[in-house]
Amino acid sequence: MAQAQGLGRRYIKAFFKGFFVAVPVTVTFLDRVACVARVEGASMQPSLNPGGREASDVVLLNHWSIRNYDVQRGDIVSLVEEKYLYSNGRWQF
Repeated sequence: MAQAQGLGRRYIKAFFKGFFVAVPVTVTFLDRVACVARVEGASMQPSLNPGGREASDVVLLNHWSIRNYDVQRGDIVSLVEEKYLYSNGRWQF
């Protein structure tokens, strides 16, 4: 019985160690390197989302090339709406 409790504690300890390492690494990767996004609507047809409203495409957004200003003709650029606006010395939500 005592051996089973020690085994359970070891697994829980290993889980939390892995969790506290994996979460910051994943968040950093999604913020700095690349993230996955869904393309919906007709604005990018026929290149993306050729099925119209019934279907949506999933794309990988490369943050790395934007940081290095490596955008070339023919590349698709995704713009994100800023939810927070800083003006007159304060944040507006």
